[in-house]
Amino acid sequence: MADRLLSVEIDDAGLPPPTPDIEQDRRVALFDLMEENRFGLPDRPGGGPWALRLGLRGASLHFAVDDAAGRRAAEFQVSLGPLRQVIKDYLAICASYQDAVRRLPPSRIEAIDAGRRSIHDEASRLLLERLSGRVDTDLATARRLFTLICALRHEG
Repeated sequence: MADRLLSVEIDDAGLPPPTPDIEQDRRVALFDLMEENRFGLPDRPGGGPWALRLGLRGASLHFAVDDAAGRRAAEFQVSLGPLRQVIKDYLAICASYQDAVRRLPPSRIEAIDAGRRSIHDEASRLLLERLSGRVDTDLATARRLFTLICALRHEG
């Protein structure tokens, strides 16, 4: 399948070094994304697979997309402004979930996890909208990208 990511690299230049927990979150998010994804460029259908370099540039998410031969196919930025609140909400509920796992009964953990999934779905749909016209993808891939963005967004 051509319209997929072959590799994803995190450009964390200018960010504080990730903590071990953040590094683990990144590894898991990258693994999940590479296991299954749909990622195409609207102006180059079937032109993949693609290598993605993802980083933060100020208040924007920077995408650099190369073809399998290493030639730049696309480069663009997506403002994180519209995602800022949902990222904050998601990170807060993830912290609550981690805390709950340590001290609450399963029924409470399940309720928090349902809220986490709901926020994750909302954020993924918003990311899908933000990528529209730049990337052809699906909700499942947007979910995985959002998880990776959150792991990138941590500030040490």
